[in-house]
Amino acid sequence: QVQLVESGGGLVQAGGSLRLSCAASGRTFSSHVMGWFRQPPGKDREFVASISWSGGSTSYAYYVKGRLTISRDNAKYTVYLQMNSLKPEDTAVYYCAGNELGVGHREARGYDYWGQGTQVTVSS
Repeated sequence: QVQLVESGGGLVQAGGSLRLSCAASGRTFSSHVMGWFRQPPGKDREFVASISWSGGSTSYAYYVKGRLTISRDNAKYTVYLQMNSLKPEDTAVYYCAGNELGVGHREARGYDYWGQGTQVTVSS
């Protein structure tokens, strides 16, 4: 079973940037679709972005497209989420997750393993 550990969250002013990292243990990580989700205060978990095993294909939620970028380095067993032009509504706990079959990659129920989450707070 692959284990995930997120890092890089914190407090940032609106318009600022953060880079989240998700470190994976387990060699099968490299063959899995990976995704980022977030859970704003008092709301359900929502899709942010996903990336294919090779990194050649990405998908984004409309509310982050153009501001957030997902990438991966399979040699380092790490997935990244570069977050630019942050808004207060981006405040949430951000989770990294792995999808073994590569289907339903925009839905949380499609993912097989999750990290513990990292808090991102954007002040206005």
